[in-house]
Formats: sequence, structure tokens, C-alpha cells
Amino acid sequence: MATNYIYSIRDHQFILKEWLDMERVFATERYKDSYGSDDIDFILNNARQIAREVLAPCNNDGDALHATFQEGRVKVPESFKKPYFLVQEKGLGSSNKNHQDESALPGSIYSCCCELLAAANAALGPYFMATSGAAGLIQSYGSEEVKNLFLPKMFSGQWTGTMDLTEPGGGSDVGDILTRAYPTGQPGVYRIVGTKCFITGGEQDITENIVHLTLARIEGAAPGTRGISLFVVPKFWPDEKGAKGEFNDVVCTGIEHKMGLKGSATAVINFGEEGRCQGYLLGDPPGEDGTGQGMAQMFDMMNEERITTGLAALSAATLAYNNAAQYASQRVQGRPLSNPQAGRVPIIKHEDVRRMLMFQKSHTEAFRALIVWTNYLIDIAAHSSDTGEVKRSKEFIEINTPLIKAYCSDQGFQCISEAMQVYGGYGFSEEYPIAQLMRDSRIYGIWEGTNYIQALDLVGRKWTMAKGQIFGQWFMDIMGFLMKHRSAPGLEKEFELVLKAAQNYLDMQKLIGMYVQNGKIGMAGLYATRILHATAKVICAKLLLEQALIAQEKLAAIEPGHHDYAYYQGKIGSARFYVHNIVPDVQTLLAIVKDGDDSAVEIPDEAFLIR
Repeated sequence: MATNYIYSIRDHQFILKEWLDMERVFATERYKDSYGSDDIDFILNNARQIAREVLAPCNNDGDALHATFQEGRVKVPESFKKPYFLVQEKGLGSSNKNHQDESALPGSIYSCCCELLAAANAALGPYFMATSGAAGLIQSYGSEEVKNLFLPKMFSGQWTGTMDLTEPGGGSDVGDILTRAYPTGQPGVYRIVGTKCFITGGEQDITENIVHLTLARIEGAAPGTRGISLFVVPKFWPDEKGAKGEFNDVVCTGIEHKMGLKGSATAVINFGEEGRCQGYLLGDPPGEDGTGQGMAQMFDMMNEERITTGLAALSAATLAYNNAAQYASQRVQGRPLSNPQAGRVPIIKHEDVRRMLMFQKSHTEAFRALIVWTNYLIDIAAHSSDTGEVKRSKEFIEINTPLIKAYCSDQGFQCISEAMQVYGGYGFSEEYPIAQLMRDSRIYGIWEGTNYIQALDLVGRKWTMAKGQIFGQWFMDIMGFLMKHRSAPGLEKEFELVLKAAQNYLDMQKLIGMYVQNGKIGMAGLYATRILHATAKVICAKLLLEQALIAQEKLAAIEPGHHDYAYYQGKIGSARFYVHNIVPDVQTLLAIVKDGDDSAVEIPDEAFLIR
């Protein structure tokens, strides 16, 4: 079978116990009586055991049996059902969103657990991960009545949740949605009419009810995104005790036939075909100016899901790397260039295979550092009593979010491609795990706003927030670290290279500003995706160097035969490879931006369409 779940928790342990100051999280009022550093190993090992023994064995069913649509109903592989409920029962699902649950994990630790679970079965993960986001929105914005009706069932996993934005006639341009909401005689309850598509988990037979967090425009509200509101629209209307009640006129008309994540149902949902669909409004109705609260509310969940999407890309890339490294260590092929007369060797001895493995290793460690650090900031922002620390954390989260979503999904796919190349022809075969990982992971660059949208968010909004002061502070944090440690013994060259890249980045930012000032605003869009990648490369280099400094200290304190010696050597090697082989792309991009080539913009549309 193709699934081969090979996953280590050593890097997670390093991040949570040796790099990040988790005592700042454990000391908060929220966690001081719940968790401490001594709990980390148990939590990680428990999550990995569940992933390996429960989720991974049914991964092949998701890919081979798929989610299927028959007569208005969706069936998922039968083997998915018990694992879904076990994840929920073991506290690794939507209960972590419950502010009243003292056993809920800090986000920094929970993100590591989610990585382990997603790697085991990427198609099963969305059923409980989307429920977490939907429940979180209800918890933040719902009335007491709505929270009491829905949250107990969603936190327990008895009911799932979804996010319903996209419509057949409008994708990323949410302001064009046609779904409408009409007042009823009951306060806060509206009649919902419309169609949504690409709804992950929009229909399934795992749980008895599905709660759709649905964007719609109330009659008379302002046009565009400004007039949108958000509604809680269950498939079955709950009775006064919160139990599953009457059918709510929410109908699945089909599911997408996808290249990957085939066990995850992506549905088309019709609301109110017979005029009997109702939903609860979250927050207040539009004011006198017609402005609704829906988009601001939905962005809470969407930004969370963007981080989760980057995490899913990390998990797929890491699993591909782990399999490729093991394969390369066992596959005997060819003779070393340095000694052609020697016998045949495992391909891990060949220089280009080692380059491909280092590309994967350094990138996955960079992704993980960025993602877990950001979740650590989320913990601080949510629970610290230091207002200055909370403000700074929230600002850094804003900037990190599009980087995580776009950079990790784009480069994660490239990592999986390198893993396939390590395998050679076997990697292209479905009997080995890389083919499915490549198919599954391609969606991550599209989910939750395409990566170009993330790039425009960075260049068009994050650069300019508070007149550039927030991004400036974020960047100065990087510069301050680089200047402080530029003479670190053994890493002097690496720090100088990243300092050079940082200066190249600032020069590039000025050039884009000049283009915009001169009326060439399209140049910002033309370079936006590459700029996002450059931004991520600078921050990832900084994080990897932080880790390399710690690894150097650890190496100095242990003997070469120590069980962690190779791990710490690998941390330093990852930082060096990333800095010398990936970070110089920033300088190349600066030269491209200076050149100002606009051929992609100037070429006529017809030139793309010649047959």
C-alpha cells in the first residue's frame, strides 16, 4: 500500500522545549494550572501514536474509495468514522477551541499535534479542523442562545462545521455573492436562499448534523463586501434543547471530482430550494449605512484556516521528505563520482540526491519554525497580561499569516516534487506514497484565497498598515537579531549573507514604492508573489539561524557519540544550506525588479490564445 507514515517529533520537541520560551505561555492565567514543559513529550507522543495507529491505516481508503455522492447523499469511507470520533474524544479536535475547557491545549503545542495528524490522513483532517474554526466563530460572535444550541455538539465533534463563501459565479471576489437573507418573524433568524460551492465537508455521513457558517447579504444591505453578513445555517434545525430537529432545506447537489484529497468531500450546497432554510445571524444586522459585520467575522476563521493550510502543506512535505530520505538510504544504485572504481552505493551518497534532501529538510524546518512561532504569538496575544506584548504579537501574526499560507504551500509542493525525483520512476508510481502526497498537496496553494491574494495582501495592506510602522517594526526585529549576532563564531558568513538579503529586500521595497508613485501600480501585482516569497525567505533564514545558535551551544555540551549529536549537526546544516542556496534568490529578485520588465503586462491578450 502507498501509505508509509514515517514521522519524528524531535524537531517539535526542539521548538517547544529548547527554542521558544514556552514558560511565558505556561505562566499565563489560562495555563498556569493546566500545562507545563513536562507535559510536552507525552502530548506529542500521544498525537503521533493516534496518527500512526488510527489515522494512517485508513488513508489509502480515502484515496481509493473516495467520498461518493449518491441520490443527494455523500458517503465517506467507512474507515474514516471511528478515527474522526477518536480524535475528538482524545482532545485533539474541536474541543481545543472551547474557552471553558481547561484541558484545551496551547495553540503552539496543538499546532504540532495537528501537523502529526494531517500527515497521517490529509483528507480526514478537514472534517474536524473546519469544525474548530466554525465553532470558534460562534463562540466569538454568537448570542448566548446560539452558543448554547450549537457549541456543545460542535466542541464534542457530534456536529461538524463548515465555512461557506464561494459561489458558482464568484470565487475570490466575495463581494459579488448572490446568496440572500430575508428577515423572519423571529428576532435574529433569517430565511436563507442561495448556492455555495467548493465547500469542504459540506456534506458527509460521519456526523448527524452539519453547521454551515454562511455569508449572505441581507435585503437592503450595501453592495460589495461591505454589506455582507454571516449566518449559522445548520442542515437540521436544532430544537429548544439543542438536539437535532427538522430538516432545514440545506441540500447537497454534488461533490467535486478532485485530483487529490479524495476522501474529503467538497460539496455544492443549495440553501432554501423550497423556501424553508433558516439561519441565525452572527452579530448585529447592517446599520443605517448598510454595512454588515460578516466579512470581518469570517476573516477570523479564514486567517486561522490560512495558517492551518500552511501547516497541512508542511505535513505533506515532511512526510514526503521522511520517506525520500529513508528510500535514499536503502536504494543501492551507481558508484560515487569521487571513486568510480568503488562498489555500488546507496543513492543517499550521491551529491545531487543530498542536495534534494537538503532542499526538503531545510524548507520543512523553516516552515515549521514559522508556523509554530506564529501559533506561539497567538497564545501570547490571547493570554498574556502584558498589553504591549499582546499588541506586538497581534501585529506580527498579521504579517506572518499570508507568508505561512502562500510560501509554505508553494514551496511545500516543490519539496514534494524533489522527493519524487529522489525516488526516480518509483516516485511516479501510485504504489509509493509520493504520488498521492503530490496530488493531495496541490490544493493548498488555492485554498483560503489563492496565493496571489496572499501576495497582494502583503504588498498592498501589510506593507502599509499604520503608515508602514507595523511592517517596519517586524522587519527591524529581524535586522536587530542579525546585527547582534553577525559575529557568531562559525556562522559569520551566514549572518552576512542574510544581512545582505535584508538590505536587498529594503531596496526592492523602495523600488516598488517608486513604481506605484509613478502610476505603475500594476508592477506591484506583477512582482507580488515573488516579493512574498522573498519576505518569507528573509524571516525563515532568521528563524533558522536562531535555531542554529542554540544547536551550536548544545553540540558544545555533548560528545560526538551522543544520541542528539547528529540532530544538532543537522539543525546547523539546514540553516547553512538555506542561507547559501535559498536566500540569494532575494538578490536575484532585486535585479529583476530593477530591470522592470513588464512584458507579461504589455503582451496583448490575443497572444496568449494563438492556436
